[in-house]
This record gives sequence, structure tokens and C-alpha cells, in this order.
Amino acid sequence: MTHDNSYTTEEIAKLLRISKLTVYDLIKKGELPAYRVGRQMRVDASDLEAYKQQAKGEYRSVHPYPHQSASTPAGTTSHVPTQHGQATRSVIISGQDVSLDMLANHLERNGDSIRPLRSYVGSINSLWAMYRGEADIVSTHLFDGDTGEYNIPYVRRMLIGHRYLVINLLSRWAGFYVQPGNPKKLSVWEDFRRAGVRMVNREKGSGIRTLIEEQFRLHGIAGHEVAGYEREEGNHLAVAGAVARGEADIGVGIEKAGQLVGVDFLPVIQERYDLVMLKTDENKALIRQVRETLLSEEFQNELAAIGGYDLASTGKIMYETW
Repeated sequence: MTHDNSYTTEEIAKLLRISKLTVYDLIKKGELPAYRVGRQMRVDASDLEAYKQQAKGEYRSVHPYPHQSASTPAGTTSHVPTQHGQATRSVIISGQDVSLDMLANHLERNGDSIRPLRSYVGSINSLWAMYRGEADIVSTHLFDGDTGEYNIPYVRRMLIGHRYLVINLLSRWAGFYVQPGNPKKLSVWEDFRRAGVRMVNREKGSGIRTLIEEQFRLHGIAGHEVAGYEREEGNHLAVAGAVARGEADIGVGIEKAGQLVGVDFLPVIQERYDLVMLKTDENKALIRQVRETLLSEEFQNELAAIGGYDLASTGKIMYETW
């Protein structure tokens, strides 16, 4: 289960028999030291043991009698009293774009009742986490080749039995990263299988990987025909970096990462980046706060300052179940 005497958040949750949300909450509060390896949070075995010993001491001092329980049932949402006596709810925001970090900051700054926790996973894994009750706000940018539509076909298939709403966060260009000057004259999807062309891929479950797979399917391209198809990177910057270093000739990602790394960017499709939230009684206030934040001038000005985002539909409800 361990790797180099450390644990993932999922492994911690299983060992302590608590929800992954509670593990994130412990990390957020500094009670459980953690560090990031790529997209994954890890906790050293020694830090886990120290936390367990500390928790045992607190249990003995606060609950001296066996019949008094100090545990929180696994799978329940964590609510911690604030200094004003109001319960603070831990909210997991899942996805990889920097706009989600900004959203988390605004929600934390503008409301005493929310403690945002970030989970940096791709679109499909985010939706599965929501289905399992392990995420509260998830981002998705999943292209459906049969309809030409973003997100809603996948949300419908993956959140069966749930009531939810889809809110636009932003739109942004996705396209090809190529080396400066585009020496191999790459411009269309069919170029991926040209002799002498190497690609760099994204990890399975990410929105860009879904776009690649759908476009390959529509253009009759098989993965085994494409050199570099098996090489996967975990984010846009890593893909652009591989192209910049000459390790690949072409990759797919968003415009901003290409600008930061210094590769040429060829726009292909404007993808819609949406948020998904479940329509539950507990989420009513959260949904209202998220929409108010997205529609606020302050939040939109911050997003606009980053560049590369289209905010024309930010805050608009794109789909809703009843």
C-alpha cells in the first residue's frame, strides 16, 4: 500500500476509516502534514503515526469514558465550528485550472461558512468523485464527438440518479503545441500519424485526452499509428514543455500554457469549461455563493487579467435537472 513509507489521501482514508474529504480537511488545517508529488498528495508514515498518537491523547483527555464517541462517521461532510459559533463546511473543488484556485480563494474570503479544499484531478475522475460523494464542485471540459457538444452528454451519463446543475466558468482555446516556426508544417489531426512526427499525450481521464480520443475516432486514427501516443503528461505545461525541448513535435493543450513555455500554438477548438454541482438541500447556499462569485465584477476582472479566457457566459446556467 505504501510507496517510500508514505501514503496517498485515498490510502489514509482507508486506514483511518474516514472519508477522503475528512483527510483533505485535516491537511488543510495543518493537523496532518502532506506534500505534493505531481498531481498526488502524499503523507509520510511517520507523520501519520504522529497524528494518530496525538488524536489518541486528545480522545483520552476529552472523552474519559468509553461510551463517549470522538469519531465522525465515514462519508459524512465535515463541519467545524468557527470562532463565532457558526459551522464551517469543508467543500472539495476538483479540477486543474488556475481559475478554480481563484474561485476557492474568493469563496473562502467572502464567506465564513466555507472552507474550500482543492483536488487536482481531470474531468472524468472529478465527475466520478462527485458520483461517489467525494467532491462538491467539479470542473469539466469533455468534448463529445457525436454531438459536437461539451460536457453535458458526459454529465448525463455519469451522474445518473442525481439532480445537478451545470454552470459555465469560462471558455478557452484548445489547440496544437508545435515547435517555434512549425518546422514540420503540422496543422490538422491527420498530421499526428505522419511519418517522423512524434506526439506527447495527456493522461487518461483528462479533458484534453478525451478531446484527442474523440478527434482520433472521428478522423479514423488509431493510437498505435501515432508515434509517442503512449507518452503521457499530467498537465498542459508539461505537454508544452516536451514540445519546447524537442522531445515531441506536437501536443494538445490550452493557449496560455503555450505562451508561458514559448511554443507556437495553433487554435483548433474553443472548449467550454463548466462547473457541476449537485442540487441538494445542503448545497442551496453553496450554489448561490458560487453563482454570485462567478458573476461578480471582482472575480471576472481577476480572470480577465490572466488572459486567454472568454468570460461571455461566465455564471450562466448551461443545463439543470429538476
